Amino acid sequence: MTRSRVHVGGPEPYDVVIGTGVLGELPGMVGDRARAVAVVHAEGLPQIAHPVCRVLEQAGYAVHALPVPDGEAAKEVGVLAGLWSSFARHGMTRTDVVVGVGGGATTDLAGFAAASWLRGVRAVLVPTTLLGMVDAAVGGKTGINVPEGKNLVGAFHPPGGVLCDLATLMTMPREDYVSGLAEIVKAGFIADPAILDLVEDDPRGAASPDGPHTRELVERAIKVKADVVSADLKESGLREILNYGHTLAHAIEKAEDYRFRHGHAVAIGMVYAAELARLAGRLPADVVRRHRDILSSVGLPVSYAADWAGLRATMTVDKKARGTTLRFVVLDGVAKPGRLEGPDEELLAAAYREVSR
Repeated sequence: MTRSRVHVGGPEPYDVVIGTGVLGELPGMVGDRARAVAVVHAEGLPQIAHPVCRVLEQAGYAVHALPVPDGEAAKEVGVLAGLWSSFARHGMTRTDVVVGVGGGATTDLAGFAAASWLRGVRAVLVPTTLLGMVDAAVGGKTGINVPEGKNLVGAFHPPGGVLCDLATLMTMPREDYVSGLAEIVKAGFIADPAILDLVEDDPRGAASPDGPHTRELVERAIKVKADVVSADLKESGLREILNYGHTLAHAIEKAEDYRFRHGHAVAIGMVYAAELARLAGRLPADVVRRHRDILSSVGLPVSYAADWAGLRATMTVDKKARGTTLRFVVLDGVAKPGRLEGPDEELLAAAYREVSR
């Protein structure tokens, strides 16, 4: 059985294990100091959560399964407070561990619950979606949403390890799988052009979990993120490039009351950022076309029409903003990320007109 490891460095290093049938690695990541393990899992994933609990029980831990709502509905203050109460009832101590099983929303929530319980306990993440594997579970960013915006409350809390079992991808609905591809394509544009070549050579295969390059695409995307967060855990500079496309994406998600798939929003956000860079004289038109062609070839949207004023107001509270200055991650070429600070309002609106056609 083949498996690979991507090491994430920094002050609290850990490994991301990628392969099929890798749950046997879980007890080693939990460690021998823990007595109890809280398994926070999406309630719609009992077929995946049960094997996780079984492996941990066989290793001798007291296991407490804690289901939470599926999707973004999990990332609410009330759900988080419910987890804290459960931790208290089960007597979770500082040496005990939280294991998050599910998509990106579940691992974000589980990670923040671990970061905030007793001022920080160990977390191990088992992402079950493509988006979770290549983005949410890697990097130590945890958080929940508030009515004013997405991921505005959270903490940097690196996990003790991440297990990516590629077999779980086969259970995903096609649209959800394709949504996760947006973060892989993003990694290609900001750092690893080989990803773009693989998708362009076989877009149909890229859009399927049993495609010939699935494992390589996952590994490459995780490696991009690992390299960035190893150098900049707390988003003091370099790590911001991982937010390519996310400024407009988060505004779209809020406008759609978080019923819009994250990857779909990121795809549109990347096209917007590319158009913004083109209009600012920083990115050639052919690279903008490449954005549209690659994303649409795998079934991701490249346009969106809604009230610009509302989206623009939401972007004001983007995490990359500094005071009243709006900052965008843009490209000066493939794998050449940069920043655009305080762009003119007409430039912002003109770029959106290109996306909303």
